[in-house]
Amino acid sequence: MNIDFKYSTDFYEMNSQELEHTCMHLLCLAGEGSFVFNERCYHIVKNDLVVIPIPNRVSNLAAHHDMQVEWLAADYKFLQNLLPSNNYSIGGSISLNQDPVIKLTDEQARHLLDDFHRLRDRMADHHLQFYRELMGSLCLTMIYDIFEAHAQRETTDSHTDRTAYIVKQLMAILSTGICRKERDVSYYAERLNVSPKYLSATIKRMTGHSVTSYIDRHTIPILKDYLNDERLSLTQIAELMNFTSLSYFSRYCTKHLGQSPSEYRLSLQPRYE
Repeated sequence: MNIDFKYSTDFYEMNSQELEHTCMHLLCLAGEGSFVFNERCYHIVKNDLVVIPIPNRVSNLAAHHDMQVEWLAADYKFLQNLLPSNNYSIGGSISLNQDPVIKLTDEQARHLLDDFHRLRDRMADHHLQFYRELMGSLCLTMIYDIFEAHAQRETTDSHTDRTAYIVKQLMAILSTGICRKERDVSYYAERLNVSPKYLSATIKRMTGHSVTSYIDRHTIPILKDYLNDERLSLTQIAELMNFTSLSYFSRYCTKHLGQSPSEYRLSLQPRYE
């Protein structure tokens, strides 16, 4: 199972070390406070939503005596795997890395708080056979409520320099599905006429994540689609995706799906009591 969730109303807990593998979603309900993220200070007030992956990068927390917050942290990889690679989540995560605060309307804040409470109330139900699926569906509701608010945020993209161009071009290349066959950072660096080192450093600085993580995020849905197609053998899938061997293909699946290819296919079969 190993899905980690944490709910709290303590603003000063949001950057604790135990949350380093999570994505933080914090809603300010009253008062005001501030924090530093990526060397920039942010001030938040009522109805401000803060979304930060790896929240232990937050520092200098400060809150007025009347500040009230509620937050929900969830395992980052679990959230990532819920969404298709070409979803708004990729572009949105880049934007949020540059500015993690979204101003919500009263209605949006109310919907998000309801999302938090539904997740909070089911966090302890580990005994359920479909706990992962249940929590995934509740997380998806929260995520799409956040997407809706974020999409409406008035964005002024001042990043017109070369680094922003590199990020956008990489995402454009990945959106073509080329990662079905090409998963090496050097391939994308060559396409963008930069060195692998420069590409890796730029993507990490601009988004907070590695080039490889974005390649994998686009590859995994393709992999799942092939595994869901019973007409294709595992050998055929490995060949279609340009894996050098069946064993390498199996290791890749185990790493990113938590199961071998055959185990994943078995999990798709209906279970009878």
